[in-house]
Amino acid sequence: MDTPVFLKVGASLTGKTWRDRLDVAASRNALAIAQKTGMSDILARVIAGRGVSLDDASGFLEPAIRDLMPDPSTLAGLDETVARLVSAVARGETVALFGDYDVDGACSVALMQRFLGPLGAKVIPYIPDRIFEGYGPNIGAMDELIGKGASLIVTLDCGSTSIEPIAHARLRGADVLVIDHHQVLHELPPADAVVNPNRPDDLSGLGHLSAAGVTFMVLVGLNRALRRAGVTGLPDLMALVDLVALSTICDVVPLRGLNRAFVRRGLEVIRAGANRGLSALVLAARVSGPVNPYHLGYLIGPRINAGGRIGDAGLGARLLAGADEHEALAIAARLDDLNSERQRIEKQAVDEAIAAAEAEIGDGEGPPVLVLASEAWHPGIVGLVAARLKERFGRPAFAIALGPDGTGTGSGRSVQGADLGRAVTSAVEEGLLVKGGGHAMAAGITVMPGGIGALRAFLNATLAEDVAAARAGAAVLIDAALTARGAGLDLARDLERAGPFGMGNPGPVFAFPAHHIRFPQVVGTGGHIRFTLASGDGGRLKGIAFSAAGTPLGGALDTAGDMPLHVCGTLSINHWQGRDEVQFRLVDAARP
Repeated sequence: MDTPVFLKVGASLTGKTWRDRLDVAASRNALAIAQKTGMSDILARVIAGRGVSLDDASGFLEPAIRDLMPDPSTLAGLDETVARLVSAVARGETVALFGDYDVDGACSVALMQRFLGPLGAKVIPYIPDRIFEGYGPNIGAMDELIGKGASLIVTLDCGSTSIEPIAHARLRGADVLVIDHHQVLHELPPADAVVNPNRPDDLSGLGHLSAAGVTFMVLVGLNRALRRAGVTGLPDLMALVDLVALSTICDVVPLRGLNRAFVRRGLEVIRAGANRGLSALVLAARVSGPVNPYHLGYLIGPRINAGGRIGDAGLGARLLAGADEHEALAIAARLDDLNSERQRIEKQAVDEAIAAAEAEIGDGEGPPVLVLASEAWHPGIVGLVAARLKERFGRPAFAIALGPDGTGTGSGRSVQGADLGRAVTSAVEEGLLVKGGGHAMAAGITVMPGGIGALRAFLNATLAEDVAAARAGAAVLIDAALTARGAGLDLARDLERAGPFGMGNPGPVFAFPAHHIRFPQVVGTGGHIRFTLASGDGGRLKGIAFSAAGTPLGGALDTAGDMPLHVCGTLSINHWQGRDEVQFRLVDAARP
């Protein structure tokens, strides 16, 4: 049943309906939570709106890994993987760690390296070059690692669909373990063991974990087995959960249950500064105040990814695995420089892609899925371009970089309800892609020369119904109404108890009825608009609308004048020069 329309906004400036996040039953639950626990009415509404029952309300505010951690052996293939790793540790084998070139892959490699290294295993980390090697294991890399003496190769955040490279490595005498979380619908690779909660026969219910989360589960099982075998001096696993938190935020997996506990505990570890590499990156990113999920997702993560996008793909894993202080500062500075270059390249590509999309959509609805390609785009930033297209046009989008021979390397981002990973896997099976894979919200592809037209037709036919349903139901869910005066620091700090927020635990969205926009101005190179939100009772709240310049939202802010607007958005605490203040981030607006 649809929840009530909020403030009678049936069509906002972005074409969305505003709805109360809480239906009648959830509102009653919120009232009961507030009465029985003593928490504020607003906080009670926030957690009730996320499906938390009265019995679970107090525990939700204090998620603990020890309470939410299942037996690792519930993961298919985990016991076999642990047994092979125990053997590698006992014999002091050379273990190659083959990871993906994104944050999740870097964190997974660093986790395994920081656990195995102190136990005597010789570890060879390997992150493939995005441009020359592409995603996942390849035969050349397998040969190189075996040539360096690796008797065991562990793939991390990849490998689930790498049948030929893994078969080749095993023919050459190496054992292969796959630790991954990407979708695999049919044949498993011929590895010695595969741990992937998204493999068809896995019943663990842990498919929401990042690859580093799955890696952590493997290490919990390994730690238990080594302890039972009498091994002492084992690394402190809880000191490594910072990497799981970073991957969980940056890979945009659901912040529910164990994932949320990982992030809560991981943030504590990060703030303690134990990881020199992360601390150096926090410094390079000019983070102000205690590290929070926003910093991980928008400041730290992009810098790690910049190495894989346009530089040395191994920089992030090397930084996180335990670089000394001098090396950590040098790598962090290099990643910061690469990120600045990435931003420049990205802006050029995004501007071109938006213009192409607007021309394709025209005055009508346009296609359900945007599939755009260009010879001018750098393959390392197509995922970012796809994300911006998805956000701007409210539909799945693919951005594809065309090579000199016409081969396309692309990335896609989806909207809730349209499973991109499944569609891409089907396209591979239909012979429309050289390779491809991913999960519901994101996917990577390689398309043969001249194949984009057929791929575009297939994706639009496959996803049209799901996209139409998603767009028809597009709504902004409102947690409560506030005024600028009421949105103070005490409320913002109280709300943080329900975090961390992200996919699966969305940040609370508040409506501010009939407020005035004061002093709007464009800042930075991303088209962000800063403004002051003013209420009739004299309340003032600093606000920002990201990437709003040139959009209907941005136009409304610029021309509002003395006309009030209904606005909605999220609240956060901005730490600057030793002072804390509440900041409002605009999500949508409507004319009263």
